[in-house]
Amino acid sequence: MGKPIFGSSHMKYLKMNNKIAIFPGSFDPITIGHCDIVKRALPLFDEIIIAIGVNNQKKYLFPLEMRLEWIKNAFNDEPKIRVETYVGLTINYCKSAGANYIIRGIRNSSDFEYEKTIAHLNNAMMPGVETILMTAKPDLSSISSTIVREIILGKGDVTQFVPSSVKIPSNFLELQ
Repeated sequence: MGKPIFGSSHMKYLKMNNKIAIFPGSFDPITIGHCDIVKRALPLFDEIIIAIGVNNQKKYLFPLEMRLEWIKNAFNDEPKIRVETYVGLTINYCKSAGANYIIRGIRNSSDFEYEKTIAHLNNAMMPGVETILMTAKPDLSSISSTIVREIILGKGDVTQFVPSSVKIPSNFLELQ
């Protein structure tokens, strides 16, 4: 066994070499599938930043503030998780956040092909950032934010597909 490391210069070195991962998405809304990927990835990293990408060209069902609150509440007892927002390319956000990993969940072969292509492009732009693809558990592989939004718009009950932190006001659709 090596000697324990003490002193601020050593701590600075250790912090610089932390394994920081970004879990990017729109999370409109966050699902239990997203939560499962994050929980399973936690032991692999020193810190996971759940990063909500903001694209002004995209129309979201839920406001950014609501999505932020849901995610923060879903992981409020986990000190290794931060929740942030970003604009622009995920790979550029990785650089500004000091992250060296991107976590992506894949549910099926279509997701794999898409994520593989994005991972290759990201690696070409920033070779030091690795993409980690995590497969969805079989019982969660049919859950997506898109499907959950469709159920919500059809006035269905989504409680079994989203974490308990997702509280949709009963009059939400009327306010849209």
